[in-house]
Amino acid sequence: MTDFARLLHADGPNPEHAEALQLYGRFVGDWDAEITAHAPDGARHTAVGEIHFGWVLEGRAVQDVWIIPRPAGSAAFPIAGNWYGTTLRVYDPAMDAWRISWFDPGRRVFRQQIGRPRGNDIVQEGTTESGELTRWSFTGIGNDSFHWLGEAKSAAARDWQLMVEVRARRRKP
Repeated sequence: MTDFARLLHADGPNPEHAEALQLYGRFVGDWDAEITAHAPDGARHTAVGEIHFGWVLEGRAVQDVWIIPRPAGSAAFPIAGNWYGTTLRVYDPAMDAWRISWFDPGRRVFRQQIGRPRGNDIVQEGTTESGELTRWSFTGIGNDSFHWLGEAKSAAARDWQLMVEVRARRRKP
């Protein structure tokens, strides 16, 4: 392992905020996913993907990689496009929330959000460069599964529009 990879990776949560870090830390591991993209006209497209979560930065953050569709070389995924991106999720004890940055350089998509628990769910909210609101939610969270919803809403819209949903299952060792 190179020094960079060794210094980025952490074996677990930092003890200073270990309990709060488990909000996303419970996802650490490898996941298979079924992704459904929803078009405004009601059309749907489904593909398979994979998601990988790990501890980073002395266990003070959780980073993930989302790859959709899988395998490499698959045709372009209609509506949502192909994803090969990473999220850095950093707990900020001053605001008791998570600062979240998503980077997908291939699609030139960059998002910043604030994440918090909401009941049994996790809700991340932010605004795009064009002023569109984003809401990404983890729902139905279990030890070996979760349901992720990617929603958007223009400033003029009254309702949220479901863009993408992901049903993930933890890979068995």
